[in-house]
Amino acid sequence: MPFEIIDHLTGAQIEELHALYQSEWWTKGRQLDDVRRMLQHSNIIIAFCDSDTKKLVAFTRILTDYVYKALVFDVIVAAPYRKTGLGRRLMDAVVNHPALKAVRHIELYCLPVLVPFYQQWGFTTELGELRFMRRVNQVLIENELKATR
Repeated sequence: MPFEIIDHLTGAQIEELHALYQSEWWTKGRQLDDVRRMLQHSNIIIAFCDSDTKKLVAFTRILTDYVYKALVFDVIVAAPYRKTGLGRRLMDAVVNHPALKAVRHIELYCLPVLVPFYQQWGFTTELGELRFMRRVNQVLIENELKATR
């Protein structure tokens, strides 16, 4: 099945992305309107769709200042298309993206089991004294929980 690379999503593909998100533990529960807003504010979108049907089969997005940092989010391949090389093609497209050629650091975070996959492109866990930190917007989380009850 041939795939084509795309840099923006149609309305139908946004809904397909939302459906993909619902099948993953790390994105399950994302709301369609939030996904639309997220896409509007992502700097770079890289995705693959079926050349014939235009169905979305792989996706990632990047936030960047185009100089110092680029942060890769939401690397996802639809379950039926895993182990076909699409994840590899997606990451090749990220590290070779023309808009990222002058960026000093391309970063991502992942589960330990995926570290070997990303190491193929030079990503490393060796960050010296750096640590990943997170601040959770507790009010937003509580409001989301109330909305689902």
